[in-house]
Amino acid sequence: MIEQYLVEHCAPTLASMKTANLFSCRCSAGQELEENVKYWDGILKRKGISVRLLRKSGGRALVYVYRRALLERDLRRPGVFRLLQRYGYTSTETGYALDRLSSRLDGGSGFPHEIGLFLGYPLVDVTGFIENRAGGCKYTGCWKVYGNVRGAMRAFARFDRCRRAYLQLWRGGRSVIFLAVDR
Repeated sequence: MIEQYLVEHCAPTLASMKTANLFSCRCSAGQELEENVKYWDGILKRKGISVRLLRKSGGRALVYVYRRALLERDLRRPGVFRLLQRYGYTSTETGYALDRLSSRLDGGSGFPHEIGLFLGYPLVDVTGFIENRAGGCKYTGCWKVYGNVRGAMRAFARFDRCRRAYLQLWRGGRSVIFLAVDR
């Protein structure tokens, strides 16, 4: 099950075109999903990719697939820490920041929109989304764009081509580990 989600929802991350992707899936009360996440995390680590369960609640789970090196770079960008501080983050160290994001997801105080920073979205788009309460964007694709529309449209087209190609290859018998590029 999780292999198909990895290809359908995380192809740009597998291809090292994007920092991270997130997908929601059903989960049972047992440990099957946790075991699958741990298995894929172990398999993909050698390619520089991590798989983490961010939230599990009400029979649903949020699974986060990311390239640690790209996430570390994104969290060090100018202005990112200042925005994260508004939501109680005291560090941009990757492990801490992901733990804080996960606790905010479990907190029940609404969806933490800073999650866009963890998905590689431009800071201007994340702050625009937050400040405009999801309204008034210039363009909508993989995310709502408040800044560089042309750049975002090019990225969205690349992500879509990647996803289609990876799905075709996977349906033709290629494994996720084959599709995941090295760091």
